Amino acid sequence: MKNCAVILAGGEGKRMKSDKPKTLSQVLGKPMLEWVISALKNAGIDDICIVKGFKKECIEDFISTLDFEVESVYQAERLGTGHAVMMAKEFLQKHSGNVIILNGDAPFMDSKTIMNALAQHEEENCAATVISANVDDSTGYGRIVRDENGLLKAIVEQKDADEETLRIKEVNSGGFWFDCRLLLSVLDRIKADNNAKEYYLPDALKLLIEDGKKAGAYTAECSDTVLGANDPGQLEELNVIAREKGYSC
Repeated sequence: MKNCAVILAGGEGKRMKSDKPKTLSQVLGKPMLEWVISALKNAGIDDICIVKGFKKECIEDFISTLDFEVESVYQAERLGTGHAVMMAKEFLQKHSGNVIILNGDAPFMDSKTIMNALAQHEEENCAATVISANVDDSTGYGRIVRDENGLLKAIVEQKDADEETLRIKEVNSGGFWFDCRLLLSVLDRIKADNNAKEYYLPDALKLLIEDGKKAGAYTAECSDTVLGANDPGQLEELNVIAREKGYSC
């Protein structure tokens, strides 16, 4: 069974003050999307689908510069991470192994984390495994709530968290391993019954757990895996971190 990857790259670069998709903003002279693809390739994952949206022609131009084949699908409306994955349904239907779903604007999601998360996912026979990280300031992130056995109980968003949950420092990186077939079994059942009227990918884990399936959380060794950029200041911070820590694409 061959594993595959879906990269979410439909976001705008509006707050970046850029007219390009956010994932094409550069860290050390290379698009963040290229960092994510390199991590996947280094983890031995060659079958990749990119979900494009805003300025899709820019993503297509980027793909044309690669010396290997990458599929892409178009998300005409940005209706959440779950909706983005729905656009890749035909890609997923061609696979019977596992799929990793990553944000295209998280350049420090490295190949070691990807492989270690997969190893745990398979060893524990999970339907889904979220990649998490322990951070000093968890404000704004979805919190990882575990049961007494250490298995994933829920991912609770900041706005939905009570005081006890808000004190949790383990957060969702936005990266997930899923069994392809099991993901497809719940994908169309994700509802947009929230204030934003969006379809959220973490709801797929909730549905799998409700179906009696096992979900886990792999804690990355380095909290940098959760880092992304929404504005020029945060992008510069990523560049500073990459230079100081010697990260490379």
